[in-house]
Amino acid sequence: MNGHIRAIVVDDEPMALARLSRLLREEDGVEVVAECAEGVSAVAALRAHCPDVAFLDIRMPGIDGLQLSANAATGDTCVVYVTAHSEHAVHAFETGAVDYLLKPFTVRRLQATLARLRERLNARRPAFPERLSLQAGARLRSVPVQTIDSLIASANYVEVHCGHERLVARETLTAIEARLDPSQFVRIHRSRMVRIGAVRDMEILPSGQYLLRLHNGQKLSGGRSYRDRLRKALGISASEAS
Repeated sequence: MNGHIRAIVVDDEPMALARLSRLLREEDGVEVVAECAEGVSAVAALRAHCPDVAFLDIRMPGIDGLQLSANAATGDTCVVYVTAHSEHAVHAFETGAVDYLLKPFTVRRLQATLARLRERLNARRPAFPERLSLQAGARLRSVPVQTIDSLIASANYVEVHCGHERLVARETLTAIEARLDPSQFVRIHRSRMVRIGAVRDMEILPSGQYLLRLHNGQKLSGGRSYRDRLRKALGISASEAS
């Protein structure tokens, strides 16, 4: 299981911050939720986003990367140090850092870091269920997750579409989302989710929204605020999606 990685990037050098953020966004399954140029905003980002990982420069004015790692640890966020200075490596690994990237680093070296990070995160994450219990009339059905095409919130329940069959889950979409593997399912709207493998094609509407066509014949539009995560889930570059 690869899993989805939510990251923040902290560096007081604008070019270094922009480069690392760009490289991370180009990797499948990685979402940069915040970019910070100094420690105070980084502390706020850690509290607001509770990311899976913080990529921290070490030498920064005010709160440095080593001090920030303590804030990251309280939220169970992994730390990767990114620095031009090698002398802090021993101390960094003593604090439990996943990796220590020395600038300038290559894309291949960053990918090795992400692979190590995924191993760490997967060891923490519970296994996702292979089946969900859903209501079909007066009965409960045990449905294989891989047969689910889409989930649509409606009032106080969720319609679960499996092929041409519609089942009902009497819980919130957010609660169901927490039980599904984020590498297999993506939220495309506050009231809609799809299984990535169920998507046949995507159309960009004049409004800038995305229209998804599923193999079961469904057509679902995506919300504007969900466009980036949908594009990443489908492996579409920013240039292709513009």
